[in-house]
Amino acid sequence: MLINKNDLILKASNFHLGNGLNVLRIAAGAFFFPHAIGKFVDGGLNPAVVGFFEAAGFWPASSWALLAAFSEITIGIALVLGICTRFAALGGALILAVAVYALQTVSGFNGWTWNTGGYEYPVFWGIVCIVISLEEFRRLRSDATPELSALSARSDSSPTPRRH
Repeated sequence: MLINKNDLILKASNFHLGNGLNVLRIAAGAFFFPHAIGKFVDGGLNPAVVGFFEAAGFWPASSWALLAAFSEITIGIALVLGICTRFAALGGALILAVAVYALQTVSGFNGWTWNTGGYEYPVFWGIVCIVISLEEFRRLRSDATPELSALSARSDSSPTPRRH
């Protein structure tokens, strides 16, 4: 099953800051908020953002900007709270991959570092999101392993016919 009831439950363990993965997940989620907020100015879409989306070839640009803002807010909330983390992190990586594509389309290759208009920032956070997603999928699999082991143990304990 792709999504289970535990994916939608707020757990105190999601906020245990002694767990480095929690710190990374919360930080990654929090970093989406300023980017979503930056898409708005004076109660509407930021014209510079709409212009960037147009230059990148996204049409209609205002709809894409709204979709990006909504996605960033939704993903940010899910990551901060630890809800559907593996899918939220994959969505975050996808958004960041689209950001790299848009930067390349609009600016070309301006170097690697973010301060020269390069992709360093979205690539780094995209990798962070992929790591978070992979770890959550791994954790889900290891959480399911005891159930599989119990099923296996039950089938092993069934009587086997003896050969004479």
